[in-house]
Amino acid sequence: MRHSLPLAPQFYVTAPQPCPYLEGRMERKLFTALQGDHAQELNDTLSKQGFRRSQNVLYRPSCAECSACLSARIRVADFQPHRGQRRVARRNRDLARSTGDPRATAAQFALFRRYLAARHPDGGMADMDLGEFAAMIEQTPVRSRVVEYRLPPPAAGGGGGTAHACGADGRLAAVCLTDVLDDGLSLVYSFFDPGLSARSLGTHMILDHVVMAREAGLPYVYLGYWVPGSPKMGYKAGFAALEIFKHGTWAPIGDPRDHDAELHPLSVDPIPQQVAQIALPETLPAHERRRG
Repeated sequence: MRHSLPLAPQFYVTAPQPCPYLEGRMERKLFTALQGDHAQELNDTLSKQGFRRSQNVLYRPSCAECSACLSARIRVADFQPHRGQRRVARRNRDLARSTGDPRATAAQFALFRRYLAARHPDGGMADMDLGEFAAMIEQTPVRSRVVEYRLPPPAAGGGGGTAHACGADGRLAAVCLTDVLDDGLSLVYSFFDPGLSARSLGTHMILDHVVMAREAGLPYVYLGYWVPGSPKMGYKAGFAALEIFKHGTWAPIGDPRDHDAELHPLSVDPIPQQVAQIALPETLPAHERRRG
């Protein structure tokens, strides 16, 4: 028997599992499916409310013990790189950037495996195979692009190439899966060659996305979550003009130490209250915006 999907987005909560950012804590996520004719509008609207996309799912941390995962974005018009970031930009001026449809390649997967082995050998993606990687890149119901960064091609006869990802266009150095929102660019997932650590490629990709957003007239670059107290996420606070989504509104991050209260269990709203506060796209017909 054929069953039709519900018109309005339905929200669910995952089972608790160990938090990847704060040792000794448990995480859970509030999520909904991203599908149908209004997927782009839903992604645009919920991204402004701290949600992130993973394939055809939108999620937001909804932990019982804290509310420390704060969505972060850069105000493009106000961003000015500091001295170290300007050095990173100069160091990577020789990279060639290309953007294309979300299609996975063998070169991307090889780079992805090297990145995980060096940076996240025990992470949740460590056992991802080629098919799962392709799904991560290609299963998107919204406007997504793959942004690739390549080194200059080796000089003719120089013998400088390596077999794993080298060709006429130069060796693949970094990749970012990027969503194009109505108000900005969202870095869904990025990875890079761990052998090129001196280039600070993670920082370079963020700086370059600010450039692309400015060129496209988009006001924000969404960076995912910043987590007070997490060394893994601390680098995001180093970008100027950074805003965080906290207590239902976007505001400048200010002093990162001012957000330690979000680590306390009393900072968490009950799940029904969280869901009731979610605004759905105004483009949906009124009967589709009812959550029931």
